[in-house]
Amino acid sequence: MKTTIQLRPTLLPVALAALVTLSACATDDPNRRAKQGAGIGALAGGLIAAATGSDNVLLGVAIGAVAGGAVGHYQDNQQAAIKAALEEELRLEQVELQRLENDVLLVRLNNTASFDVGSAQVKPAFHETLEKIAAETSTFDKTVIHVVGYTDSDGSEEFNQQLSDKRANAVANSLRNDGVIQERLRVEGRGETEPRLPNTSSANKASNRRVEIYIKPIVEGEEQKALEKPVFTS
Repeated sequence: MKTTIQLRPTLLPVALAALVTLSACATDDPNRRAKQGAGIGALAGGLIAAATGSDNVLLGVAIGAVAGGAVGHYQDNQQAAIKAALEEELRLEQVELQRLENDVLLVRLNNTASFDVGSAQVKPAFHETLEKIAAETSTFDKTVIHVVGYTDSDGSEEFNQQLSDKRANAVANSLRNDGVIQERLRVEGRGETEPRLPNTSSANKASNRRVEIYIKPIVEGEEQKALEKPVFTS
């Protein structure tokens, strides 16, 4: 099911006016930027919470959007920044970085590096990696971040679904604690569904146990596409 953010038409002018006011106020206040950031963040939350009605709201009003012709360049820069930040993790194969269709970036987390077997608690040593991801995705913030958890087929379907939910939430919570705003995050677990490889060997099962972070650009005029659940990729 697609998630749709909508807003009553009467609320949009008010929201835009409030954003302009926040940007223009208190230019001589030394804490202006911090106050503006907090105010705009609160307004963004209010816009999301007020999402009802029949007309599509531009997600960019609350978070920001990229002009269609600039999306490729924007994601090029973000991909390069993430690659540089995660140079060591990529070398050690603790993470993978891919460019998918429609300029979506995928950061796949190696489960062995990020979680102990059967645990949904992020390993202490891996928090630094998530901090790096949070820092770069906060710099390039005109995106929606989908965090998706998976398991192998060992154990019951119910247990695997719950474990994938918990691991995806653990990663999302870490990103949120490191500065990624709530409005940009979408979280789900897919259990043992959509394996990358057949669950016929230990190596294959290890590949299937992962958390994936899809970074989808918010494109002007196509904002709702950023909210659509990511399509499985092997």
